[in-house]
Amino acid sequence: MKKTGAQIVVDALIQEKVDILFGYPGGVVIPIFDVLYDAKKIKVILTRHEQGAAHAADGYARATGKVGVCLATSGPGATNLVTGIATAYLDSIPMVAITGQVSSPMLGTDAFQEADMVGISRPVTKHNFLVDSIETLPIIMKQAFHIARTGRPGPVLVDIPADISKGSMEGYEYPKSVSIRSYKPNVVGHIKQIEKASEAIGKAERPLIYAGGGVIISGAHKELREFAEKCSIPVTTTLMGLGGFPGTHDLFLGMPGMHGTRTANYSLQNTDLIISVGARFDDRVTGNVETFAPKAKIIHMDIDPAAISKIIKVDIPVVGDAKNILAQLNKIIKPGDYSSWLEQVMQWKKEYPLSYALSKDEIAPQAVIERLFEKSNGNAVITTEVGQNQMWTAHYYKFDKPRTLLSSGGLGTMGYGMPAAMGAALALNKPVIDIAGDGSIQMNIQELATISLNRIPVKVVILNNGYLGMVRQWQELFFDKRYSSTCLMADAECAGCEDITKCKRKYMPDFVKLAGSYNIPAFRAEHPDEVDEVLEKGLNSDGPAIMEFIVAREENVFPMVPAGQPIDNILEEK
Repeated sequence: MKKTGAQIVVDALIQEKVDILFGYPGGVVIPIFDVLYDAKKIKVILTRHEQGAAHAADGYARATGKVGVCLATSGPGATNLVTGIATAYLDSIPMVAITGQVSSPMLGTDAFQEADMVGISRPVTKHNFLVDSIETLPIIMKQAFHIARTGRPGPVLVDIPADISKGSMEGYEYPKSVSIRSYKPNVVGHIKQIEKASEAIGKAERPLIYAGGGVIISGAHKELREFAEKCSIPVTTTLMGLGGFPGTHDLFLGMPGMHGTRTANYSLQNTDLIISVGARFDDRVTGNVETFAPKAKIIHMDIDPAAISKIIKVDIPVVGDAKNILAQLNKIIKPGDYSSWLEQVMQWKKEYPLSYALSKDEIAPQAVIERLFEKSNGNAVITTEVGQNQMWTAHYYKFDKPRTLLSSGGLGTMGYGMPAAMGAALALNKPVIDIAGDGSIQMNIQELATISLNRIPVKVVILNNGYLGMVRQWQELFFDKRYSSTCLMADAECAGCEDITKCKRKYMPDFVKLAGSYNIPAFRAEHPDEVDEVLEKGLNSDGPAIMEFIVAREENVFPMVPAGQPIDNILEEK
């Protein structure tokens, strides 16, 4: 069979069961888009920016567990994908990014729109390819999807020169299988290591389960719950792990770390055995590594051997897929008596609940999240932007199911939430809610056009405080309240925010009017009494909607641990 390079790419997508592709055309990828024009099995979503395409593919992948796909042209089109690729890389999200490249003879000549995507993307991809001949294109496409979805998932970039897209190949056949000699992920944990873990758990007096995004990626949420309930061991999960264990469960302690609950942090600092499942001990959880969990032995279950003892030295490593390891562990585990430890943890949980102040005049952002949880019956799929909105969501929306919180954890990418919601809503064919700040929503606000024209049921909740809220919070707490370049309503004549009550500007921009220009219904609440009405109108609207809440401008996220401090050194709200 004779096919062009462009036809091979599209056939590969069909063979890999790709149903949605997010992209933006340009000169060197016109041949691929031309073939996609007739590819009825693939829905092509034209985003308004390549970064939006990458985040949409990421959201699709997080919501489904399948590989998300994005496509961009050479030069700036390809480089615009990089932030989205890096976001996926740090959170272990399966994605294939296809980029166009200048013709092979022009490589290295500084040709128009040439960019070394292999070099640029190497630090933020699981693997990348520059296709050097049309004969290698079929196997490269097969390898790209295989690498992206297996082992510890991640983004793979395939850079395709224009002459290869336009060239042709005789005898084309898409590979039925792939074997890469140097890439053989270990998915079954070694039974001897699992037995060691079981023995340590039985001997422990104060065990604690610390679960991360690996639980969700591997589909191990049922096994994790069975293990926790069988042993009566309390559970804390990272931001990426929220939903991997029910947020409303009695054994759940909340999220740990910089903005973790007191209960989770105190438990980590006093446990004698951490059972880590699919988590990587990142700095936002550990704080000062020298003082982290000083009394604990550590069992670390992870599919990536490079993650084990990378940050915190562990005592019992178990390399493999979390679902497989937990299933084996559940068969042999003989728990000890942890009743006194559980009593202590539950006492902390009772003594230090999450709390915030309510006002008769100002909307508390935390209250908006709590009411959203109630109005949605806790069943919504939520994306977030990054900053205060993200942390309030993590605390006050209780995620009981996996793949219901989609958020940029490792990279902390502002502008992630709305395009990710777009990808998730298309994948799931149901509404998805993006919880945003007024700063981060503007990072990719052009995607309102994509949402509107495709009638994608994205519901956007904007917590509008007129600031880059998390940066302003740090300026308040650690920089003597010097709000340098964080007020989003400041103009050239602004004297600063010494008294925000004197601010003359109310909206910048006016999100209700802006939404109207995209033919999207929008509703605004400025008083606590209006919160429920706005939520009901937005959630019950057909298709997309924006719900804006003018919240208390200087509300902070608490609990909070200063950077680099022990995680039990928790700042009090003043």
